[in-house]
Amino acid sequence: MPVRKIIAIHQPNFFPWLGFFDKIARSDVFILLDNVQFPKTGGSWSNRVQLAINGKATWITMPVVRSYHGTRLIREMQIDNSTSWRGKLLKTVQMNYARAPFYEQMSPFFTDLVNNPTDSLADYNETVIRTLTAAIGLDTSRLVTGSTLDTEGAATDLLISMTRVAGGNAYLCGGGAGGYQEDDKFMAAGVELIYQDFKHPVYPQINTESFIPGLSIVDTLMNCGIDGTRRLLQQGNRRC
Repeated sequence: MPVRKIIAIHQPNFFPWLGFFDKIARSDVFILLDNVQFPKTGGSWSNRVQLAINGKATWITMPVVRSYHGTRLIREMQIDNSTSWRGKLLKTVQMNYARAPFYEQMSPFFTDLVNNPTDSLADYNETVIRTLTAAIGLDTSRLVTGSTLDTEGAATDLLISMTRVAGGNAYLCGGGAGGYQEDDKFMAAGVELIYQDFKHPVYPQINTESFIPGLSIVDTLMNCGIDGTRRLLQQGNRRC
């Protein structure tokens, strides 16, 4: 029997949620999909995520330059650095997480990540993801960018092409993939399809009446710290 080599593929999200890092932990190669189109209008996980603000899940956003014609890939998107969004984000986190058990420990680490001066959305998110991946004890060598791979096709065909080019024979997909992903194509291509089926662990959360799942990993780090977050991911613990 051939050795299973699992490939996961995901757009480079903005301070991603815990499930994103679970996907990294479960894969042999994790491809940051920077070579697909950024939506011309509306929000994207590549430039926004939710935190617990005033006890509720609230969007925080990295502003991007939208004054362009046609379409752009994620790797071509520019951050709108004409606004003071970094300082606003840091202030928002301070106001809402200052009483969290690990705020004092995590604040300098988080501040350095936020203050990355680049104007490239893809570079900014990749730096955050690589830094957090290393901090919680995962192997960053499994992270590659889609734009460095010689692939073809779109949608499901692109995912299959990337899986093959990365040397994989199994593809790990998230729970929300069923709406657009053509599962039968994976089977026809000889690629095993694995659903992530991530069960979000519950941990003590500052200033919320009941646990809010799906928030940025920043929420996990502020409430559980580096070691607690690592335990949640690597040991499957229900408590940090």
